[in-house]
Amino acid sequence: MHNTYKPLMLVLSSPSGAGKTTLTKKIQETDNSFKVSVSHTTRKIRPNEVDGIDYNFVSMEKFKKLIQDNAFYEYAKIFDNYYGTSKSSINSIIEKGYNVLFDIDWQGAEQLTSHKELNLLKIFILPPNIEELKKRLISRNQDDKSAIEKRLAAYTIDVMHSKDYDHVIINDKIEICFNKIKEIISTHLKKKN
Repeated sequence: MHNTYKPLMLVLSSPSGAGKTTLTKKIQETDNSFKVSVSHTTRKIRPNEVDGIDYNFVSMEKFKKLIQDNAFYEYAKIFDNYYGTSKSSINSIIEKGYNVLFDIDWQGAEQLTSHKELNLLKIFILPPNIEELKKRLISRNQDDKSAIEKRLAAYTIDVMHSKDYDHVIINDKIEICFNKIKEIISTHLKKKN
């Protein structure tokens, strides 16, 4: 009998500022069976980011060409920029025997769900409340006032989509939230094997 293990595709989504990137990094640092899917994006690189590690930064033309070539498992336009997960980057992670970690929004998760061959586990991270989210967005100091307003306006829509996920976790304290995610992963893996 051959092994039919399918790598786990862990999807973490959240409203902007609720902590999914921090949690993604913590999972990666503590569980070497996961590799993060590096998305393509058309947004400008931030001072602390590295091309090819944080994102694959590409021009709008290049991104649209990749869409035409059906190169993405999922892509979405978020706040005037495109983000997408290329099939080739995911396939190279899987071929090396790793599980895949996605740090994507609900639009991307919805598209991934349509690929029935993927072993998906979808977790939605919520801030304790919108006031806390606003505080976090302001304190991380990455966006101007209008970008913060856009992100807060998107919050209600994000929350509505959380019902499409396997699990929803409130990120009140990062360690507690992280431990809940680890528990969910371990339960999911036990069921599958």
